[in-house]
Amino acid sequence: MTDYSRPLLLGYARRDLYLSGRHVDDMKGELGEFGQLEGFLMGSVYVEDPETAPQAFEGLVASVSRYEITAVVLPSLRHLALVGDPAAVRAQFERVTGARIVLHEVTP
Repeated sequence: MTDYSRPLLLGYARRDLYLSGRHVDDMKGELGEFGQLEGFLMGSVYVEDPETAPQAFEGLVASVSRYEITAVVLPSLRHLALVGDPAAVRAQFERVTGARIVLHEVTP
């Protein structure tokens, strides 16, 4: 299977839930491996900084719409807490974008 025939997967995570930049890079790698195992081509992982929130989330939403993304992977729902109540944000995100949020627990 070529990369061109696999759907694109984007990711989203909060920077403040990780100890260092290395841990963030490890998380991105784990999300990419998960995506590959699930048949996706991993695209960008949007990393939210609490000081600029919800800038990365808004970028994610724009990309999902622009590229007709069908799924977004998060390490856990708590990564949505900077945007609002995680369950409510998930429901609204899925309703508005048509993309589903997939969870892949990545140990910080």
